[in-house]
Amino acid sequence: MTDISRINVGIRLSDVSIFNNVAYLAGQVPRKTIDAGIKEQTAEVLATIDDLLEKAGSDKSRILSCQIFLKDINQIAEMNSVWDLWIPKGDCPSRATVQASMANPKTGIEIVIAAALR
Repeated sequence: MTDISRINVGIRLSDVSIFNNVAYLAGQVPRKTIDAGIKEQTAEVLATIDDLLEKAGSDKSRILSCQIFLKDINQIAEMNSVWDLWIPKGDCPSRATVQASMANPKTGIEIVIAAALR
């Protein structure tokens, strides 16, 4: 039986759960740039994901799947302009991007990631 480990365990969720050499990240949302535009929010969320992947023993080149939730799907081009600079060429994961209501009305983006460990 393989053990499950968790990073940043909270009351309702852990930022990362690790099982069978895969890191599953909880949905990451902006905190510092909540009043900024979608590009700034996206950059913050991707930086948070970089940090969490590093703590888990992975990195963005090992992302297996990605789910992106946008408050306004019309902002997909702006979001993609930040994503395209962040994701390593040739290492694009499977990805879904959808429009969704957010728990905090100021949140423009939430990203969920699963990544293989190194």
